[in-house]
Amino acid sequence: MKQTTKKWIAICAAAMLMSAAFFSATSADSGSPVYNTEELFSNRDLKQEADLSEATTYTLSDGQDIHITAEGVYVLTGSATDVTVYVEAGDEDKVQLVLDGVSVTNTDFPVLYGKSADKLFVTVSKDSALAVTGTFASDGDTNTDGVIFSKCDLVLNGTATLTVSSSDNGIVSKDTLKITGATYSVTAASKAIEANDSIRIADGTLILTAGTDGLHAENSDDDTLGYVYIGGGNLMITAGDDGIHGTSVVQIDDGTLNIKGTEGIEATYIQINGSTINIQASDDGINAARKSSAYTPTVEINGGAITVVMGAGDTDGIDSNGNIIVNDGTVNVTGTSTFDYDGTAQFNGGTIIVNGQQVDTIPNQMMGGRGGQSGGWGTQNGGWGGQSGGHRR
Repeated sequence: MKQTTKKWIAICAAAMLMSAAFFSATSADSGSPVYNTEELFSNRDLKQEADLSEATTYTLSDGQDIHITAEGVYVLTGSATDVTVYVEAGDEDKVQLVLDGVSVTNTDFPVLYGKSADKLFVTVSKDSALAVTGTFASDGDTNTDGVIFSKCDLVLNGTATLTVSSSDNGIVSKDTLKITGATYSVTAASKAIEANDSIRIADGTLILTAGTDGLHAENSDDDTLGYVYIGGGNLMITAGDDGIHGTSVVQIDDGTLNIKGTEGIEATYIQINGSTINIQASDDGINAARKSSAYTPTVEINGGAITVVMGAGDTDGIDSNGNIIVNDGTVNVTGTSTFDYDGTAQFNGGTIIVNGQQVDTIPNQMMGGRGGQSGGWGTQNGGWGGQSGGHRR
């Protein structure tokens, strides 16, 4: 054998080994959660009622802005138009706004604006409604684009219902956004709920109608961030684009999720550790794409019940630019192309149902065209209905 031929074989063998290592890199500790709940929420985050013993109360009036500059608890009441509550506290200050039956409609600026603080709490104690109807105005170099708009960590909690309506985004945090209680009905022309570093949901009810994404987490400066964590709650999302979008990770540990959108869930690493998830999508139901340099694209399912019903055409029920790992749970996919992956597939436990038939391997449509039945928007067990679904990192 010529020396050049030996070299060529060695190069090819090395390339194959590197490829295998790349596609298995994130499966070595399969089953371990990426994020732990106890590290994501403080005790105060999880408390649904504010301590009002030293609270200050403001009654809102038309055109009369309110400026809060110190740590404390502030109760907001009344109905008004064109009012902004500014939070301009110190970098170590925690400010809690309690919405006590508030109704505000603005034309072109946020109703609640967290300009500075360590953390801003918005606690819904009585049913309230906030809206912005026109084109948002900028605040200097800041492009304000949400009815609730915060540059600092934002925590939403409470015991009542908050209705948000927006001509752009609904609720925005330029840092981390946490939801631990209350009910949120958000209708937005763009994104319903958006954050830079992370969206963390412990509990609550979210009814989201979005022109683009229902939940969107993205940090343009650091692609290791921009993750979504869901540890409970009831989510009903109707989205013009993605139901849930994370740059790095989407981790779902518990809760009930009903999603209708172009894509259901999209991130680089998608880990489902428990929950009931029902997805109707016209593109990809669950999509692990290359958006973060920190992870190999992977869909990992460790428990729960996942039902995906796909529209007809060039669509994939569960699509990964890398790997698919199923360790447990029930995965029920109806569509023309049910699974599509570029890396490897591991079926270690649980149940997989493809177009009504239980299977013992994960099919791959990547090389074999679009075989299978045409599921269209036709439902299995009634569209939103499904079997039970999701766990890992």
